[in-house]
Amino acid sequence: MGIHLASRPARLPLRIEPIPGFAPTIGRLVCILTHSRQALMTAVDGLTCAQLDHLHDEASNSIGALLAHAAAVEWWHQVLTFGEHVPSAIEEAPWLAALDLGAQAREQIRNREPESYLEALDRTRETTLSTLGKLDDAWLEKPLVAMPERNAHWAWFHVAEDEISHAGQIRWLRARLPR
Repeated sequence: MGIHLASRPARLPLRIEPIPGFAPTIGRLVCILTHSRQALMTAVDGLTCAQLDHLHDEASNSIGALLAHAAAVEWWHQVLTFGEHVPSAIEEAPWLAALDLGAQAREQIRNREPESYLEALDRTRETTLSTLGKLDDAWLEKPLVAMPERNAHWAWFHVAEDEISHAGQIRWLRARLPR
């Protein structure tokens, strides 16, 4: 059993533009988040559980851990921007291996069904889109309560940036999977 995109939404046009149901700038951000997610999903299309668990070397992260990381980073930024606080240690505990990656992720993020990664990504994205649909562009630009040196626009840009970076890392790892 592997990851298959047949049930995934169709690709968006290759434009960054407002999306109906969102404030104009938030809609553009949602468009960017959607394109970055599509890049991530395309990078893992067809991979099996064994391929998702494969470690290129003793210091690398598995592709599955990188998928779990994408969901964890999005969750963390939801708490930061929507919940207006830095997640506590108790809140972070279930996500910690995926957030930090490394040795803990190599031990704990293994032997999961491919669909479980997609479900976590879908759940976090559903919360993101649902909440962003209720906010206005002014919210996007205000300093964050918990980290006033940042604004929500930067935080959500970082979520997209992180996914794009890891999609490239996954493509690199995928090209080196044992045949």
